[in-house]
Amino acid sequence: MNKIIQVAIDSPAAAGAGTQAKMIAKYFNLLYLDTGKIYRYIGYLKIKKKRFNYSLIKNEMRKIKIKDLNNKILLSNKVALQASIIAKDPKIRKIVVKFQKECAYKPPKKFNGSVLDGRDITSVIIKNAMFKFFITANVKIRALRRYKELKSMKNKISYDEVLKSIKKRDKNDFNRKYSPLKKTKDSILINTTNLTKRACFLKIKKIMEKKLKINGNL
Repeated sequence: MNKIIQVAIDSPAAAGAGTQAKMIAKYFNLLYLDTGKIYRYIGYLKIKKKRFNYSLIKNEMRKIKIKDLNNKILLSNKVALQASIIAKDPKIRKIVVKFQKECAYKPPKKFNGSVLDGRDITSVIIKNAMFKFFITANVKIRALRRYKELKSMKNKISYDEVLKSIKKRDKNDFNRKYSPLKKTKDSILINTTNLTKRACFLKIKKIMEKKLKINGNL
């Protein structure tokens, strides 16, 4: 690899972007950051802490480690809804964006680059990314995937509750004032509704390898 690779992925909730980003990261040796988990982490802090303010968030972002974002409690519906509300706050976004860009542009030297997934990665965080993808799927399929994921973690929740939550999150993500979720003109659309995880990865891998060979990166 001759050049730092940057992969930007945007998607609505439970479309499979996180799974694909992890597979891409592993195959191409890239730092992986699930940017939505940062807002979930802050959402969790809002629920947990009695005093929740911008100073607390700044302090947390200075010491946060990517492994801190793997806590399963961050996947709860309660935390997810808090994250969607928090993501509308421009002051919080400014704090989070700084951390995201550090990960995107200055990954540890052991990596060939970075892959970030979220809601505004292609439009705000890595506008000049070598690869841009918009991953989506039918809302009912997305709700079913998230429902199965939550049930596997012994969460007591119904499919209808998850579907309602996903629809609410979509509305918040697509219509928020700051950095709304949208497909940029230069993003490649990947619809995972009828694709297996493996088939989707192979499709993305083929796109990436073709461009990397053309650019002399492979």
